[in-house]
Amino acid sequence: MIPSEDRGVIVALLEEGISRGVSAKAIADLFGLATRTLRRWGLMIRAQGFSRDQRKGASRHVMHRFSEEERQQVLSTVNDQRFADLTPGQIVAILAEEGVYVGSESTIYRIMRQEGLLNHRGRSRPPREPREPPVLEATGIHQVLAWDITLLPGPVKGHFYYLYMVMDVWSRRILGVEVHERECSKLAKHFFDRICRDEGISSGSPTILHADNGAPMRSYTLSAKLAELGIEMSFSRPRVSNDNAYAESLFRTLKYHQSYPHRRFRDLLSVRAWVDGFVEWYNAEHRHSGIKYVTPNQRHYGEADAISSIRQQTYEQARQQNPRRWARAPRDWSQPQIVRVNHPRPQITVAA
Repeated sequence: MIPSEDRGVIVALLEEGISRGVSAKAIADLFGLATRTLRRWGLMIRAQGFSRDQRKGASRHVMHRFSEEERQQVLSTVNDQRFADLTPGQIVAILAEEGVYVGSESTIYRIMRQEGLLNHRGRSRPPREPREPPVLEATGIHQVLAWDITLLPGPVKGHFYYLYMVMDVWSRRILGVEVHERECSKLAKHFFDRICRDEGISSGSPTILHADNGAPMRSYTLSAKLAELGIEMSFSRPRVSNDNAYAESLFRTLKYHQSYPHRRFRDLLSVRAWVDGFVEWYNAEHRHSGIKYVTPNQRHYGEADAISSIRQQTYEQARQQNPRRWARAPRDWSQPQIVRVNHPRPQITVAA
């Protein structure tokens, strides 16, 4: 990089050479520069009196840069005992009231950052690092289960029934539901005991149970029971409903079903009867978009691949009969083999 002082000398030689009949290109070639560069330098010198190097990474002389003495004054101020737990914004406000100015708030922030002083100041708890999202993967049934509890309206305002639900993430099949009048960890314990018995889930099965951070989900009673059953627990991040998206999506389907009561359920028996009917419909009849419009039962019991194969053959035959109508490949009806709760973040490789 050519310093600003040397640029002024080169521009002066350029102007002198042109006045004597030498071409600008010949002078630029002499210095190994482009003609446009010399002309740009000349314009900047005539406008500003100097030519600044505007290239990225160029060293620049800042006229208003703090001297070392002023910098030390800022550091001694922020390290003073009475300012030890205050932010730069609070420090400059107090100093201004006392008629003292050591620098702007942004300047103090910059100097503190350069000196590694931007640690947590004060006695309040420092902010926590955000939790990594749970990343789960299922390639078959009973590998990842999702469970949650939702409220169903009771006969009067303010009275609710609690719907306990567990589903298989890979097949989307509802493995079990129960409706109770209260939310309780003991009820959840017996609920999972029954489901594992009915589904044949034993301690030898590598099963993960994913849930949000509700009290029954985090309870010691349920944790001990799941440990006994050999089930690993996984939890969503606080206040991130998308981490338990499969359960949330199922509850939306339930509450927007055409048979869902417009007002309220009469009593506990009526809500249990309705929920049982919904589960039967959902597992046996509902064509789920996430599994290529087969039913959860078909997916769970291994019938989905044969159905998808028939659909694929139908589309291939239709394409062969009239290929001009098919600008692209036929629709892919194959079943998703891997189902994930959150996708792993891509690894960013930093070049050395």
